[in-house]
Parts: sequence; C-alpha cells; structure tokens
Amino acid sequence: MELEAPIQATSNQLDCKECGALLKYAPGTAHLKCEYCGCQNEIKEASAPTMVQEIDFEKFLNENSSEVEKQVVSTVKCGNCGASTSLKPNVTADSCPFCASPVVVVGGGTSASIIKPKYLLPFKIDQKAAFVEFRKWVNSLWFAPNDLKHYVDNADKLNGLYIPYWTYDSKTVSTYTGQRGDNYITTESYSVTINGRTEERTRTVTKIRWSYACGTVYNDFDDVLVLASNSLPEKYTNALEPWDMENITEYNDKFLSGFRSESYQIDVKSGFEKSKLIMEEGIRNNICNDIGGDHQRISSVETVYNDITFKHILLPIWLSAYRYSEKVYRFMINGRTGEVQGERPYSAVKIILAVFGVIAFGIAVYYGIEMYNGDNY
Repeated sequence: MELEAPIQATSNQLDCKECGALLKYAPGTAHLKCEYCGCQNEIKEASAPTMVQEIDFEKFLNENSSEVEKQVVSTVKCGNCGASTSLKPNVTADSCPFCASPVVVVGGGTSASIIKPKYLLPFKIDQKAAFVEFRKWVNSLWFAPNDLKHYVDNADKLNGLYIPYWTYDSKTVSTYTGQRGDNYITTESYSVTINGRTEERTRTVTKIRWSYACGTVYNDFDDVLVLASNSLPEKYTNALEPWDMENITEYNDKFLSGFRSESYQIDVKSGFEKSKLIMEEGIRNNICNDIGGDHQRISSVETVYNDITFKHILLPIWLSAYRYSEKVYRFMINGRTGEVQGERPYSAVKIILAVFGVIAFGIAVYYGIEMYNGDNY
C-alpha cells in the first residue's frame, strides 16, 4: 500500500574529505574508507545510541499516516528473475546479483517511491572474509562439479547487498479446543506358538487416554522477521538466522556506500500475513504446553492480534549466483556472522562413479569372505 508521505532522494555517493573520491563503507567499522588515498571518514551518527521506534500497523493502513517517511530510489529490474536492485554509479551494463543474468540499464533505470528503511544492520565482515567462508563451504560439498571448485577462485563474484525485511510485534489472544492424551500402563494377554504348542502369555503395554481440552493462551511477539523480497529462497535466508538485532542502528545512506540494496517486493500488509504463519508456530507450542499431558491434539484455534507494530529494516547479505547446466544456483552469506547457505549442483558422473565404487567394494568383500570360508574347509 503506497501512501502520500515526505519523499527524500537517496544518494550513496559520498565524497572523501581529502581527495574528493567516492567513499565506500568499511564493514565492521564506523567509518567510510577512500580506496585512493586511504583516508578514513568517520560516520559520526553510528556512535549515537539507537532508540528503536515501531510504526502502528492499524494506523498506517487505515489513516494513511503521513508520518511514514518515504524515499526515491533508482533501480534496475532483471528481466529474468524480476529482482529490483540499486544501480551502480556510471554503470550501464552488469549482471544480476540474484541470477547472474546480463542486465542492461536503459534510460538510467527506474525511479520509485518506497517506504524508507528505518533501521539496518551494517556489514560486519568484508568481502575477503566472506569469501574465505564461501570457499570453505564449497570445498565441503560432496559430489560437486569440478568447475564449481574453480568458481571460488574469484572473490569479486560475491556481491554485497542489503536485503529488505519487515519486523512485526503483536500481542495475541488465542482460544482453542483440542484433546489431552495421558499415557497409562495396562496388561494384555497374547498367544504364541512354540514347538507346535500354543501358550498364553501377558505383557505390559502403554496406551493413551484422551480427554477434551480447551482454553486461552496469550503470546507477546517481538521482532518477527519477514523477508520482503521474492528474489531469494526463504529456505536459505531463514537458515542464515539468527541476526544480532540488538545491534541494529538507524538507517544511514553512508552504510550503503559501495553496496547494492534491493527494494521490497512484499508490502506491509502482505508481510503481516506471512508473519502470522511464523507466530502460529509459537502459538501452537504454547497451546500444547497449556493442554499438558503426554500428547496433545489441537482441533481449533482462533487468534486475535492486538497492538500490532512494524518497521522496515535492511539486513546485509553477501550473494553470489552461479550458472551450471543452464540452471542458477545462489549462495548467501550472513554479512554479520559469516553463516553460509545456498543451493548446489551435483555431478552425475561423480555420483555414478561413487555408486559403482560401492558396488565394486561390496563384491570384493563378498568374494573375500567366500575365499576365506573356502580355505577353512
């Protein structure tokens, strides 16, 4: 949902105070570094304590809040995967960091007005450190194609991107019905046949006694994280967690200098629907604890969401896209912790050779045993 709000243009091009060259943020620090003269330009705002403020969700949707700041961003959209990323200065042709497809900038890209991110986690590990973790991960893959191993020879294939997320807070009240299962021990008789004779025996078995259950549970959710992008598989972005949200800082263009950023593709309202699925797991766990017993069945749940708030944040990811056999594989590295997740190709030749190797080994063992047994007769 797009609202009328103050629009602020964003520029990541910041001049060095010594030589006037373009500055880039140095991961893990509170300054920008000039690649030409080596001068370090302090980000004074980074040292200030961050007071996190949430936005009222219902007010935002119903009252067209003018308090939500917006910004104008210039982006280029990939014709293959649809990802919209920020433009590099003075670059008219590049490759998409999400799928490695060629991208040609026509007419300077597209300008769009979006809700301005309120907070972010700056990059903590630089490209070289991320590349070391990436190399370790690739080299640990079993049955990987040989050319995948060669691919890790170039650290420049890693792109630093700030990925859009929403976070949601909510207090929930959930009424439920279900069943409680309590284990109990009983003795039962059974028949066995031994040497043609039938014998009656007894044994103890554990059974479950089910009883009706209902009740109300309360949950208080804080910073439920929802990926606001369709460009990356959530299976892997979720595996990059946890993020050190306690170190979040106010959004500042200077942290983006030298990096790309993606615009959100999932709006605030749709993002909240996704957050409900995450909250549901916590609610169901709480219900099971409330039912008690040894087993639980949940028949129905009705949840009311109160005091809903949200914020728009950016999180740092080192990303690389690799094409193998006409298929795109993406590798993601948490820009704070170095955690690596991603898709990977398999080498059919290596798998076949491994299968034949196992079969050959099994045959050799079999004949070895046979020969050993034959020698002992």
